[in-house]
Amino acid sequence: MSEPTTRVTPRIGPIALVALFVTALVTAQVTASKLLAYSVPLLGTLAMPGGTVAYAFTFFASDCMSELYGERFARRVVNVGLLMNFVLLAIVWVTIQWPAAQGSIDPGLFATVLGVSTNIVLASLAAYVVSQNFDVFAFHRIREYTGGRKLWLRNVASTGASQLLDTVIFTLVAFALAPALLGVGEVLPLSVLLTIMLGQYIAKLAIAVLDTPLVYGVVGYFRSREKSDSESATSAD
Repeated sequence: MSEPTTRVTPRIGPIALVALFVTALVTAQVTASKLLAYSVPLLGTLAMPGGTVAYAFTFFASDCMSELYGERFARRVVNVGLLMNFVLLAIVWVTIQWPAAQGSIDPGLFATVLGVSTNIVLASLAAYVVSQNFDVFAFHRIREYTGGRKLWLRNVASTGASQLLDTVIFTLVAFALAPALLGVGEVLPLSVLLTIMLGQYIAKLAIAVLDTPLVYGVVGYFRSREKSDSESATSAD
């Protein structure tokens, strides 16, 4: 007679954080075509891609995952996110190529909004691979150096450094290297490149600082929840 199967309830923490990571990543891709304007004292009006805000949530999620579930888990999620980028691009491309039915929105407008040019695709993938892996690496090296203390430091420092890498790589590949080497897109002057980098990075760094209390809140909540679930399971045994 076979023994009854014990069902293990999945922990909500990793599921929620992975869902947030992938959702923010996909949203950043589909909102990247719109430029957002914002003002900074002394610097005036700056611009950033529409996906900047959504993309910042991927670093928030990866830092929470790194703190709660370790470096290996966070790296696996980053790799899954890379695959999801290709899935998104494939789905959008098929949808654009599929003939439109009567009553559809203008296919040309749809392609303009959701279609991503080659230089932007190359830049996004290059920046993603480098910055996200560096974020996980830096987070854990700072954690080791501080003996597991000062969560605020590893959150701000790892995210700030990786966001700088992301900004520089994306801007240079999208608006300088890809256009010059592959003939896709327009090569922008250095002054324009620096302006784009500055506009993106100031916003990203501000978000990294402001989301620190949220990191503490999320980490504390899921730790207490999982501790409670573990104690409940032990008492049930």
